[in-house]
Amino acid sequence: MAESRTPLLDELEKGPWPSFVTDMKKLAQRKPAVQDALGQLEMSYRDKKGHWKHGGIVGVKGYGGGVIGRYSDVGDVFPNVAEFHTMRVNQPSGWFYTTEKLRRLCDIWEAYGSGLTNFHGSTGDIILLGTTTQNLQPCFDALSEAGFDLGGSGSDLRTPSACVGPARCEWACIDTLDVCHDLTNTFQDELHRPMWPYKFKLKIAGCPNDCVAAIARADLSVIGTWRDSIRIDQDAVREYAAAGMDIWREVVHKCPTGALSWNAETRELGLKAEECNRCMHCINTMPKALRPGLEKGATILIGGKATILQTAFLSWVIVPFMKLEPPYEELKDLLRRIWEWWDENAKTRERVGELIYRKGMREFLKAVGLPPAPQMVFRPRANPYYFWWPEELQEQG
Repeated sequence: MAESRTPLLDELEKGPWPSFVTDMKKLAQRKPAVQDALGQLEMSYRDKKGHWKHGGIVGVKGYGGGVIGRYSDVGDVFPNVAEFHTMRVNQPSGWFYTTEKLRRLCDIWEAYGSGLTNFHGSTGDIILLGTTTQNLQPCFDALSEAGFDLGGSGSDLRTPSACVGPARCEWACIDTLDVCHDLTNTFQDELHRPMWPYKFKLKIAGCPNDCVAAIARADLSVIGTWRDSIRIDQDAVREYAAAGMDIWREVVHKCPTGALSWNAETRELGLKAEECNRCMHCINTMPKALRPGLEKGATILIGGKATILQTAFLSWVIVPFMKLEPPYEELKDLLRRIWEWWDENAKTRERVGELIYRKGMREFLKAVGLPPAPQMVFRPRANPYYFWWPEELQEQG
């Protein structure tokens, strides 16, 4: 048996799960760039260091973002990946495709790239991995003819993304697909022409279950919610109890704010609506008996990010409830005010959450014209995140 050229990568093919190495080996039989990508990856495992030189000025006409330049520092050994740029393609809202569009997309990438894809990147884009500088423009032209546009990269608005929302989920309190599509079209300049201190991510979730993980990953999170009370069908509650569910233990006892109560005699569920923090646990556990309220809208949060300059942040509430209806001007105006303050005050590569952490929530709120609210806490139910101005304290004696 011939000696393997990738003994370390071969280890990743063992076990019950599908391996990207196996797929790359299949593709390498007709794509020399993928063969060299495997070789370089094996070298990186052996050397315990990456061999990609990240960055570089490459792109397509009229766009500053959407292409991530990538070069190999061992291009003399692996010439087919000396240039191996990544293209980010704007995904459809909710990641819905027709098979016709997917086949068209794959045909284009087969003609101009390595054939390697990543559905979807952490921002949500379709990621096309590996092409040359020469192929960038013709690939972009073909994508445009097929109805696709590039997404964001660099110091700009990253491609907005949304959960499937009302298309498939009964809990959606807002039309996430329409909000995402509208914001993407409105902010094309911010999406394609890097001009900010750093990146800005925008994610829209239809309900507090937050299936796009906006609170942890987005600089601005739009979370569908309701302002009135959870709707309770007491007959359905009794059906759950008759079927053997321990409602006190599984639902009431696990309510984080003590908003629920259980009457064992009448088998009715009680609710103090003012104590409910809309965590969705009770609704997820008893979906036939409980539903979100009727007065629907969104909570707006800011500052979620992974560790870069500061530690990882979860988002903070800045607008507890916004009635989110087309054309979404209230949300767009707020976004423009946030970007203006961030652009004027941030250091290079400082995310908006880090800037708020550095300068304080009160300065941020004053600059963007938002009032402080009880929901603005640094860590939930632990400590306040808003501090009064000294003159305000003197006025109050």
